[in-house]
Amino acid sequence: MRLIFGLVLLAGLGLAGFAIHTAQERFSQYKNALASTQQQIITTTDVFVVRRQLRYGDPLRQNDVRPVAWPADAVPLGAFTKLEDIFPEGEDAIRTVLRVMERDEPLLAVKVTRPGEEAGVAASLTAGMRAFTLQTDVNSGVSGFLRPGDRVDVYWTGSGAQGGVTRLIHANLPLIAIDQITDEERNAPTIARNITVEASPDVVAKLAQAQATGRLSLALVGVSDESESASVEATLDQILGPQETAQRQDVCTVRTRKGSEVVLIPVPCPEEG
Repeated sequence: MRLIFGLVLLAGLGLAGFAIHTAQERFSQYKNALASTQQQIITTTDVFVVRRQLRYGDPLRQNDVRPVAWPADAVPLGAFTKLEDIFPEGEDAIRTVLRVMERDEPLLAVKVTRPGEEAGVAASLTAGMRAFTLQTDVNSGVSGFLRPGDRVDVYWTGSGAQGGVTRLIHANLPLIAIDQITDEERNAPTIARNITVEASPDVVAKLAQAQATGRLSLALVGVSDESESASVEATLDQILGPQETAQRQDVCTVRTRKGSEVVLIPVPCPEEG
């Protein structure tokens, strides 16, 4: 009987030892897995997103935004991480939306005005740049296909040393308004009577002089086109040839304005006295 009791006791001790060993091994595996998981934890920070869709001209209020956890090493440029940065003066100086934002989209500084400002041309101007308005019509190139946010090349046509000449005045000018419309999300085509461009003061001076002395034409630049147009000039000699150009020099014209359009009317040239 004692022999049987001893065998049972030894078997029990062996099973207990095996169980303890197995538990220790499993605990060690758990600790290693936990350490590995802790190393993979991503550091986050609060980034404010919009609670609903906001469109151009909508006021931005505190109940329109909420904070969400965002990877700290992937915060979008211009995102807000503190509510007081969005509303430094509380609801007394709200911001205005400049671009469409969808629900849960990060709120970026470029998509809203500064506190207390309304949406408009002045709010979208880059520092050091100026807004300048050009008169256009259906004959100005692509006036019916333009919208705020597009870029255009501006050409001037007038009289030069060799008669008529067309010259590229400036390339890749960004449009910030079409007539009185500054909403970049507008897709409906419209015939623009005026376009407002963003340019440096020296370019504004060139455009003003060009508009006063000749006719301006526009060429639309592709959305993904990052190339810079080189200096371009076309004369009547290049188009008609020197002989026909010389014949055309005997025809004189008078400039007259019909509404916003400048028209050249052929008239007899005065006799040389």
